[in-house]
Amino acid sequence: MSTPWDDWDHVLKVDPDKELHADDTFEDVCATGTDAIEIGGTLDVTADKMRRVVDACEAYDVPLYQEPSNPGVVIDSDALDGYLVPTVFNAGDPFWVTGAHKEWVRIDDDLDWERTHTEAYVVLNPEASVARLTDADCDLGADDVAAYARVAERMFGQDLVYVEYSGTFGDVEVVGAARDALDDATLFYGGGIHDYESAREMGAHADTIVVGDLLHDEGVDAVRETVEGVRDAHADLPDA
Repeated sequence: MSTPWDDWDHVLKVDPDKELHADDTFEDVCATGTDAIEIGGTLDVTADKMRRVVDACEAYDVPLYQEPSNPGVVIDSDALDGYLVPTVFNAGDPFWVTGAHKEWVRIDDDLDWERTHTEAYVVLNPEASVARLTDADCDLGADDVAAYARVAERMFGQDLVYVEYSGTFGDVEVVGAARDALDDATLFYGGGIHDYESAREMGAHADTIVVGDLLHDEGVDAVRETVEGVRDAHADLPDA
């Protein structure tokens, strides 16, 4: 079965708790060339902050997805194409594997299943907020990450696996091992993509790169360079 992200090269993650860079506007954000915008953050996110970003982007022709960090920040909006819900496979705290998800289902009698999808996260930067929050075991080798990827796809039926280095550029061997372990699932990569070259380098190993902090730290022009980098990387692949 096809999914919207089968053909995505680039996702731009907007943290609703952070301001845009300099004079950038959300119209500028939506014109970067990214394939989709994912709205989410780990800390200090609220439903009101989420709605502010969704409302600012809904007029533009870019797919919008919410990535809720907990059930309390989920918003219902027709502007959203869907929800991408993290489940952290290497979390030490089981709340982030199934607990938060159970709570969402418990409190929402009318959950929109057609638009709700899960992301099988493997978190690998121990200094990142998401690693500390979930008590993630980040001491993993390439074979461990590849095994998590295969477990996610084959045992849990996940069609989106997300290798997350959150704030630091990852190990291309590890990311490549995760990609090689997958048959049909899409591999997202996030962490440390800061320019054309880093996007091109990691784009050779991941199906989709996710850019987040760069938007808030350096702005939309820098984001456009990463869009070009990953697309050039994919154009150079043998089966492109």
